[in-house]
Amino acid sequence: MATQILDGRTLAKSIEGELLERVNKLKEKTGQTPILATILVGNDPSSATYVKMKGNACRRVGMDSLKIEMGEETTTEQLLAKINELNENPNVHGILLQHPVPHQIDERVCFDAIDITKDVDGVTTSGFGRMSMNEFAYGSATPQGIMRICNHYNVELEGKHVVVVGRSPILGKPMAMMMLNANATVTICHSRTKDLPAILKTADIVVGAVGIPRFIKSEWLKDGVVLIDAGYHNEGCGDIDLEKASEKSSAYTPVPGGVGPMTINTLITQTVESAEKKLAK
Repeated sequence: MATQILDGRTLAKSIEGELLERVNKLKEKTGQTPILATILVGNDPSSATYVKMKGNACRRVGMDSLKIEMGEETTTEQLLAKINELNENPNVHGILLQHPVPHQIDERVCFDAIDITKDVDGVTTSGFGRMSMNEFAYGSATPQGIMRICNHYNVELEGKHVVVVGRSPILGKPMAMMMLNANATVTICHSRTKDLPAILKTADIVVGAVGIPRFIKSEWLKDGVVLIDAGYHNEGCGDIDLEKASEKSSAYTPVPGGVGPMTINTLITQTVESAEKKLAK
């Protein structure tokens, strides 16, 4: 059986066409445009690039992006004040606080200050709790994007053993909960897990979310495994050694062009959904 490429770039492009239609309908009906506010704190070049990409994606679907830049010396209190200002702005439908923020800022406190109805990046603890209980919340963008890839390409999840390698609060942990809600059997591992290769050998689906280049080796995987690589590193690779591992997989997300485009697409999709709910009232 040929290996299936789970092409996130092509999927995201097709969804953007649908989003453009939805945004145009909103504009015609209400005279208002969905707005995503992006907050960039500090001068990290990678973060600046990500924010620019998200702004470009907004424009492609007819949305507006409100770009807010704050200095490297910004305090937690100053950032909280800005978030509260955006929470109270009725014209803002989604808020993105770009991760990471400078070390002196309490990132978790700031994430949790975002109004849950505008938490389109799925970073609040309240949103995580609701999602874990299978109640409505905007999902954390990367794992939610992965679920949308799986759904589009008919990757069977129910009853499958999914091994998530990574435990971050905005990727590994919500990924595990989403897979569990889809009736998969889930094992969460990380860089300190003992005998990780033996656990991975039992996996039907592997999600690489550990943040280490080519950490997951081909020889650790069984034939026919589905590989979801959520990593991206300067070397142009992900968390799985796809160059070798893809040959034994039944399906895999390429790096780049797999999970990344669907992360951004999920962010703007959830912003459109937030705007539709707000403007329908």
